[in-house]
Formats: sequence, C-alpha cells, structure tokens
Amino acid sequence: MSVPEQETSQQATAPPPPEYAFAFEDSRRLTGSNLYFDGHGAALETRGDARLDADALAAWRRNIADVRDALDWPEGPIVVRVHASGASLAFVAPIDQLYAATEVAEWAWIAAAGPIAQDVLPPHAPGHAAYWDRASALATLRALAVAEANPALIELLEQARARGIPAHSDDEALSIGEGIGGRVWPIDALPPPSEVPWPQLHAIPTAVVTGSNGKTTSVRLLAAMARRHGWSTAYSSTDGLFVDSERVDSGDYSGPVGARTLLRQPSVQAAILETARGGILRRGVTPRDARVALVTNISPDHFGEYGIHSLEDLAQVKLTVARALGDDGLLVLNADDALLARQGPSLTWRIGWFALDDSHPLLAMHRADGGATCGVDDAGRLQLDYAGQRHDLGAVADMPLSFAGRARYNVANLAGAALAAVGLGVAPAQIAEVLASFGSHPGDNPGRLQRWRLGDSEVYLDYAHNPDGLRGLLEVAARGHGRLGLVLGQAGNREDADIRALAAVAASFRPDRVVLKDIESFLRGRAPGEVAAILRTELLERGVPEAAIQVCLDEVRAAAQLLEWAAPGDVLVMPIHNSDARDAVVALLDRLQLGQWRPGLPLAGEPTREVE
Repeated sequence: MSVPEQETSQQATAPPPPEYAFAFEDSRRLTGSNLYFDGHGAALETRGDARLDADALAAWRRNIADVRDALDWPEGPIVVRVHASGASLAFVAPIDQLYAATEVAEWAWIAAAGPIAQDVLPPHAPGHAAYWDRASALATLRALAVAEANPALIELLEQARARGIPAHSDDEALSIGEGIGGRVWPIDALPPPSEVPWPQLHAIPTAVVTGSNGKTTSVRLLAAMARRHGWSTAYSSTDGLFVDSERVDSGDYSGPVGARTLLRQPSVQAAILETARGGILRRGVTPRDARVALVTNISPDHFGEYGIHSLEDLAQVKLTVARALGDDGLLVLNADDALLARQGPSLTWRIGWFALDDSHPLLAMHRADGGATCGVDDAGRLQLDYAGQRHDLGAVADMPLSFAGRARYNVANLAGAALAAVGLGVAPAQIAEVLASFGSHPGDNPGRLQRWRLGDSEVYLDYAHNPDGLRGLLEVAARGHGRLGLVLGQAGNREDADIRALAAVAASFRPDRVVLKDIESFLRGRAPGEVAAILRTELLERGVPEAAIQVCLDEVRAAAQLLEWAAPGDVLVMPIHNSDARDAVVALLDRLQLGQWRPGLPLAGEPTREVE
C-alpha cells in the first residue's frame, strides 16, 4: 500500500540542529519538473531572518557551481527566487543523487550565510554534510554522492529516453512504460538494458489536472469520459486512488506518489491525475508525456508556504503542469480566470480555452485561428470546437452536475473537462453521453455539491475550502425564504488573513446559524480551536450576531448540531473536508432521508465514523 501524499511531504533530511537552525527551514528533493526549472534537483527555503544580501546569494550560487564541478555533475539552472518571507534556492542535479543534492544545497547556504562560529557547530552533524572547512565539506559531499549514485538506473533512463518511452523512478522502484505498457523493477535489482522488453513498453493516455477549485470534480468527469471511451481508467485525487471507479487506497494522493502508483498499475489504459499545489512545490510534476494538462482556475489559497505570497505566484505554480505535456499535448485553460487569460497567450504550449460564454472574445479569437474551445452558447447549449469541427454537447440545464444551470462553477468544470477529454482522445459523442448523466447518482461525485431533501428543507454538502469555493456553494444553496445554517472551518496552514476572508464570505450571506469546527488532521501547527476563534472574531465584526454562532470542533458532531437546530424550510450548508468525517455525515444524511426524517424531529442515534 502506498503512503498518502501528506505523509510523504517531509524534508529530504532532518531539520538542522538548533545551533544553526536560523539558516534554513526546508530542504527537499525535486523529483520532477517544478516551479524553478524543467527537470530534477534540490531546493532549499531560507528562513525569513536569514541574511539575504546580494553577496550571500551570489556566494550560494558559487558554492553550488564549485560542488557540481567537484562532483562532475552536469551544468544546469541555479535559481534564486527572493520573496517576502526569504528566498527559494534551487538547482538541477542528477536524479540518482538527489539526497546528496539536498546536502549540497544546505552546505552551500550555510557557508554563504556565515560566518558561523565553529565552536557552536558539531563536528559531524547527523544527517548533514560537513559544515566546517571547505575542503572537508567537499570531501564529505563527494562521498555522499558516490554512495548514492546508481549508474544502472541512469543507463536505463537514458535508454528509455532515447526510445521515447516514459520512465519513473523513486526510492523503491523504476518503472519503464506506463499502465498496460509498463514494467516495474526494484531499484536495487535493475536489469541490464538487453533484458528489458522494449517493444512492449509505451505510454498511456494521461491527463494532469490542477487549479484552486474544481480539481476533483474535473478528474472524476474526465475519468468517466475515458471509461466511456472503453479504456480501463485510473485516477488519483484528494480522496484516494481509483481504478475503474473502485477505490484501491484512501487518503490524499494528489501528488507524485499517487501519480507514480497509478502509472504502475498493470491493467490501466488511461490515467487522470489530480495535481495539487503542495505536491508541485514539494516534489514537482511526475508525468513528462501527458496528452492534456487542465488548469481549472486560480483563487487565493495557501499563501505563505514555499514563498508563494500572491495570485501571480500561485498561477506560476499551477501552470507548472504544462511541463508535464508531451510535444503534441494540449494545455486547457479557463478564459474566465483573469490571471490565466492574461498569462496564457504568452505560453508556448498548444492551448485550448474554455469559458461560461462561448462568445468570450478570447474563445472567438482562438477559434478563428483554428484553436480548440468549449463554452455555452446563447441557447444554453455547450459547444465544443476541436480540429475544425463544432460539436453540440447538449443543453447545460439538462446536465445533472449543473443543477439546472445554477451551479456556474460546475458548468465551468463541465466545459473544461469536455475540452480536456477530446484532447485526451475521447470522441465528442461519448463526452456528451457522460455530461447528460454524470451527477445523477450520488456516487458519481461524492463530497462535491451533494444535496439531500429532508421534508421542506435542503442540505448541501461540499468540499468548499477557500473563499471562492464557499461563495460558489452558497450562491447555489442560499435561496428561498428559509433560514440559512452553515458549518464553517478551515485548515490550519492558512494565514490568518485567509481564514478571515473565508469568514467574510460566510457573513456576506447573512447566515442564521454558524457552527464553527476544526478539521481533524488539518490543524497543521494550530492549537485546537484556534482557527475557530479567528473565524468567530471575523464573523462578529462582520455583523453576525453572537447568538447565531456556535462552536463544535468535531466536524461530524458540528453537522449533527446544525441538523438539530434546523426547522422546516431551512437550508443547511456543510463544507466537510476530512474524508472520514465526510463519510460519516453522508451516511447520517442518507439514513435520515431514507427514514423520512424531518427538521424538528430528534436525530435517531449519533453519527459514527468507520475506524480502520
């Protein structure tokens, strides 16, 4: 069983001892194309209080160049990215010596940021390169690199590259080819090139999906379209790993671990890979020959991590997925997103544009030049233009995922997925068939805009995890004359301003009851109740009455308390994020609906979670 992404996001080496912990806060391997360059190497994040003068940064560059010369490593980019909280330092290194590369990055920075008194440094810091004199450091780094080097791996990777066959390696294994066209070998038992069945190995159709909102929905749509095409299809997401709709592992697999695991499944003929910001920044993007890369949108989220402090920064991170494309791949972008619309035309990849309005100027201009587009026409029908042909995919109001056209963000997901699917190789008629039915069954898109009718009341459950996502959810749900109840929480690794922004969106819809929660396993350094306290303060400042705010830190119990508060005609909105909590809440709502429960009646029993 693979390890979920959140458990593999640790530093490549242990953090520095306290005596010199000021020097950097994160050192990691880059195992794929990344924000800094198209390749693999190492990255280091300096601390905000480190000395970031030009001389220190120039010294770091020189130190990296000196070590690469000493180790006979090939030349490549050496990147210094200064930002509000310090600097990101990255450089290209051999893929079979990336642990040594993190040691190189650390020594090069500590040596550059000095002077550091020798008497405070241990002579041999465990897990780190030698930090005393330069000659000793270079000798130690050379020994680390020699010990890690794997010439057999490099030879096989070069042979695969020469044949145009994708290959993926990690600490445990090397795979050449993908899915039904792949083979996997243990990293310590690699075959000679003559024993590799090269004629049998090949890539499979692959799509990479990223964005701030709508990733998982788009992945599920694409996977359904690929299955309708007849491919045995795997997909990865924040909910787990799936092969032909069957979950083979649970957890957050929206990064390189999930991608490699699915691309090594021997029965798989196509793969749809959710690719989150964190995985891109920590390790990079796994595929290098994808047919499609889809960016759904860019909205404020996760600011402050890895030097990402603005929407422009975040857009650069998301657009890294374009480096996963093969030579003839299609980059699918949202023309309604101002940042993507501004940056897209300057990109060198083949682009397809989608938008809510088929007459969007960017789409019209792109079609005139023979480009691919997808959007909704004046008659409310989704129109796909590809390879010079126009395809009517059906009335948007009849597509279950659109909620009769009210869920505008899902209409955007439908358009983006349709355009990505045709780029993947799915026939337009098959795409239209999926759009006409997807979302009619709760199992199609669990945890995303699910709705239950409980008498005269409605309950909406969604993953909405940032201000834009919450606003879209509330715009769909908050209508009519009943009261509005809301469960509200946020992950702990957001800045205080981001947490307050989420509360501001909630307050703008004038909820009659807000139950504040924690997100189990997403506290990420925050004390229990700390996020709820920030949300509560902002809600009060935005005019939500104190009597309307309740705190219940457990997600499942928070949902139950909102149900206990409800009266006939109320609308309840439940953004539930932890997968175990969501499963428990969904089971509770299914049971209540089946038992014809109505608001005002007591809940029969307490909701429970499955514990493995």
